[in-house]
Amino acid sequence: MQIKNERWLIFVLGVVLLILGECSTCIAVGGENDHKNKDGQVVCSSRKHSAVLTEFGGVGDGVTLNTKAFKAAVDHLSPLASDGGAQLIVPAGKWLTGSFNLTSHFTLFLHKDAVILGSQDESEWPLVELLPSYGVGRDAPDARFSSLIYGTNLTDVVITGHNGTIDGQGAPWWAKFKAGQLNATRPYIIEILYSDQVQIFNLTLINSPSWFVHPIYCSNVIIQGLTILAPVTVPNTDGIDPDSCTNTRIEDSYIVSGDDCIAVKSGWDQYGIKMAMPTQHLVIRRVTCISPDSAAIALGSEMSGGIQDVRVEDITALNTQSAVRIKTALGRGGYVKDIFVQRYIIDTMKYVFWMTGAYNSHPKGFDPKAMPVISNINYRDWVAKNVTFPAKLDGIIGDTFKGICISNVNMTLAEPVQKLLWNCTNVEGHTSNVIPKACDLLPEKPAKFDCPFPQDKLPIEDVALKTCA
Repeated sequence: MQIKNERWLIFVLGVVLLILGECSTCIAVGGENDHKNKDGQVVCSSRKHSAVLTEFGGVGDGVTLNTKAFKAAVDHLSPLASDGGAQLIVPAGKWLTGSFNLTSHFTLFLHKDAVILGSQDESEWPLVELLPSYGVGRDAPDARFSSLIYGTNLTDVVITGHNGTIDGQGAPWWAKFKAGQLNATRPYIIEILYSDQVQIFNLTLINSPSWFVHPIYCSNVIIQGLTILAPVTVPNTDGIDPDSCTNTRIEDSYIVSGDDCIAVKSGWDQYGIKMAMPTQHLVIRRVTCISPDSAAIALGSEMSGGIQDVRVEDITALNTQSAVRIKTALGRGGYVKDIFVQRYIIDTMKYVFWMTGAYNSHPKGFDPKAMPVISNINYRDWVAKNVTFPAKLDGIIGDTFKGICISNVNMTLAEPVQKLLWNCTNVEGHTSNVIPKACDLLPEKPAKFDCPFPQDKLPIEDVALKTCA
């Protein structure tokens, strides 16, 4: 599918970026609790200790390698962080670096003109342990590279700034992946593991070698105000992947991706089943996505630890393959249930509603009899135009996807209009006020009704950002 009105899309992009930039300024600058250090850098009063990368030999010329400077800065601040917190300021400049770790009670703060550049030297990306809920690497089975910004077993970690940029410089990684030349799974830009109170906001992230933001085995996570940009032709450049996380909030972000803009996960086949660590209590709202070959929001395909209580609202998808795609297969086990999505605006899409039970990508030794459970899926108040297919809903024989509810949805079809608009097998549910009319497996109830959306608030919705204001 081609973008039909490039000028209009560029206008929308400009408006969104302007809004994000304005929000970044409102949140992060000029607060009454701000003060400045001797170099005139903004210091958040929420952190007692602060340092600037240049104090540790950092050189922001885009050429000098700063991996040792980042490590030295974090090592210096780490013992101080337990006494009121610590902050590392990355000033204006281009800061080339390999992978580096964060610490607890810590803020990594990027100046508005700061650009962190990921090194293109593989030796600057150490190998790390395989994820227990995956068992093997995805690109190469026996190893994976550390992410550019990495942390494990942390409490109270913040990555933010005045909308500074982190550039993964992923092109060499993409070329090696395509040529089958990698001996380990590609790195991400940000990966935080086994951590609590994680906040990532007010940043621009571009050109990740693979996924952009990957919190895994975490709790109380906020991801907000991100601009994420990748070429739409590069696979596996997922924007945000909450994975086996509890109490997560993703909002006010703009994502252009060659893969799913947001992919909700919880482990792969037998490894995810064994770990049994679901993603649950997840809020996603006010996100704009462009992804011609993938979904705005995907649930799976790695969902073997379970996905439950996901609340999505006020999403915009432009030239995106699917709005919400549930991906699973025999052998996954686990469940996707209690999913609620309301107020979706769509322009140019192949499949609005898409579920598949045949996403057959498995590690060795998986149990082909492990059946996934897909139930209580609720979609309401959607408007879509230039739609090729309203739905492709394929459950599993003997494992029907149940409790599908769709209400108050108006879809305008693209030309030429397809003969089979709703393709449904092995699904059960009902609809109300849906145009064009749904398939016979999702009959319309006689009286109009609204599919449910939870009225209570999740605890993560009341958590404030740890900003300078």
